[in-house]
Amino acid sequence: AACHGCRGSGRGGAARRIEVAIPPGIRDGQRVRVRGKGEPGAGDGPGDFFLVVGVRPHPRFERRGDDLRADLDVPVAVAALGGEVRAPTLKGRELALTIPPGTRGGRVFRLAGQGMPKPDGGFGDLLARARLQLPDPLTAEHVALFERLREADLAAGADAAGAASGAASGAEREAGA
Repeated sequence: AACHGCRGSGRGGAARRIEVAIPPGIRDGQRVRVRGKGEPGAGDGPGDFFLVVGVRPHPRFERRGDDLRADLDVPVAVAALGGEVRAPTLKGRELALTIPPGTRGGRVFRLAGQGMPKPDGGFGDLLARARLQLPDPLTAEHVALFERLREADLAAGADAAGAASGAASGAEREAGA
């Protein structure tokens, strides 16, 4: 009768603990070879053990190759007027990032060398996408300022529309003359 543990192969054994050094920057699905820690091979000694690595997703960073992507909270006032925000890195530090005036939501900032380690040395980049944030809580003063901004936007839109129609009617007068 064949052994239930090895099904007659003669290669059964107890579970054992093996420590494996995982290289920095390894990707999901890559294999790590551990020499001499596998089952006995066809030759004299033990074979190699291959470990397939599964990398769990990070709660804040998304990995694409050696680059990392993350959303960066930017207050609306800083996006409009310019300023500085703190950008988190995978290493746990925060870097000061200068936001230029007029930054729109979705703009991507590249922080060179702040991504994953590369197998041949160096690091990938961190691509931080601006995500505009309203003040929280939104105070009465904030509401009043946003109402003034909306009025200014409406007036600027009316002025731009009036200038465009004035230019068109002036062109029509010249064409008729």
